[in-house]
Amino acid sequence: MGDQILVLDAGTTSTRAMLFGADGALLQMAQRELTQHYPQPGWVEHDAGEIWQRTLACVQDVLAKAGGGGAVAAIGITNQRETVVAWDRNTGEPLARAIVWQDRRTAPLCADLKAAGHEAEVQRRTGLLLDPYFSATKMRWLLDNEASVRAAAERRALALGTVESWLVFKLSGGAFVTDASNASRTLLLPLEGAQFDPGLCALFGVPPAALAEVVDTHGMLARTSGDVLGASIPICGLAGDQQAATVGQGCLAPGETKGTYGTGAFVLTNQGDAVPRSAHRLLGTVLTQRDGKRRFALEGSVFVAGSLVQWLRDSLGLIGSAAETEALARSIPDSGEVTIVPALSGLGAPHWRSDARGVIAGLSFSSGRAQIARAALEAMAHQTHDLADAFAADGAPWATLRIDGGMSANDWMAQDLADMLDIGVERPDFVETTAFGAAMLAAVGVGLHPSLEDAVLAMRGKVRRFEPSLAPERRDERLARWRKALGAV
Repeated sequence: MGDQILVLDAGTTSTRAMLFGADGALLQMAQRELTQHYPQPGWVEHDAGEIWQRTLACVQDVLAKAGGGGAVAAIGITNQRETVVAWDRNTGEPLARAIVWQDRRTAPLCADLKAAGHEAEVQRRTGLLLDPYFSATKMRWLLDNEASVRAAAERRALALGTVESWLVFKLSGGAFVTDASNASRTLLLPLEGAQFDPGLCALFGVPPAALAEVVDTHGMLARTSGDVLGASIPICGLAGDQQAATVGQGCLAPGETKGTYGTGAFVLTNQGDAVPRSAHRLLGTVLTQRDGKRRFALEGSVFVAGSLVQWLRDSLGLIGSAAETEALARSIPDSGEVTIVPALSGLGAPHWRSDARGVIAGLSFSSGRAQIARAALEAMAHQTHDLADAFAADGAPWATLRIDGGMSANDWMAQDLADMLDIGVERPDFVETTAFGAAMLAAVGVGLHPSLEDAVLAMRGKVRRFEPSLAPERRDERLARWRKALGAV
């Protein structure tokens, strides 16, 4: 058996293949961008065939650079969560475009289910709220609105799954599984249930026959087909991107917390084996599962983080690259009272307002691109502060926040988080902890390391710490402006 781990990281804006050593060293990487489709306001779609083809191309690039797959002990897969793919189980072909996690088209269905009084029981069982973010209503929409999906369901050939399930199906030549961490984001898996629940499926109108078997996050989960990769390689790690990042950050003990700042921002606090119950509109989710035994996490999800900077670049033309925001933020003493509420696809936790729309408040003739860029970065700390209050109210205060994701490379933003949260913020030298966590899961799943704790000790590198240094009155002043702007939304 080899001693290298091949990770497929199928994100929202790009897909990657990364090859890691058992010591955590990154050996090779290939990346391809994914096309974003916006057919109507609030709608976001991907081409599932493109996700597969570009992921496969990345794998082939990495293996070619590495001299083949002979040294690969196992594959780990991590993915954008909640995104729904519909495909034909007989032909393996997609039946419609995938509906992406950011998509808001099912808001009316969620509102109807809330009005009918279902949210409290759904939250008690699944840890989730009735929001378009999650997978079940996306599945229902595809069945109601795509004739090809409905026809496949009628002939019992329909597969509905999240992206990791789609990739395993294609890699293996037909294995139909989903891991517990991704399954726990669908609204169809009880936190204390081993498989998808028939009653929840009936509530959302999703046929159980179209759903995959729920399996562990690490272990011997499937094998690649020799027809696809030229070798039969075990797939030993599967996890949604935020759960994988939590593992990659070494947050394996109850109370340890990480925040990932990518397209969106996602904070997870390890809850151990205690099923999470939130009274402040946070989410309960499966963190990992091995031999059917689960670890859980409490989660706060912010829909817009790095995508706000991308919007400033691509839609407004205010910056040429995301990296410019740090120099612009440092070029001025404050944002000149400019405050951005980045509700470009609604507000996530703890507000959960799918109808909210973004606001730029406090503009004057002295406002320029530096003030707007700084306000965009400040919005990350403001949104995270709202989450911190909710976590503390739910009995899970943060002692330290471990950050990762593309935005976390911005030193100004990392320091601003420490200042506004008034706690230490830690950032690893290797910020791509989502892929790193998938590598750890696969390494343990195939037996290269005996436990996740051992994998963290062997694979995790150096960490930089940011300490708070902002005067309390300045923090209070900024939070007051944020709350005023939030009230306008």
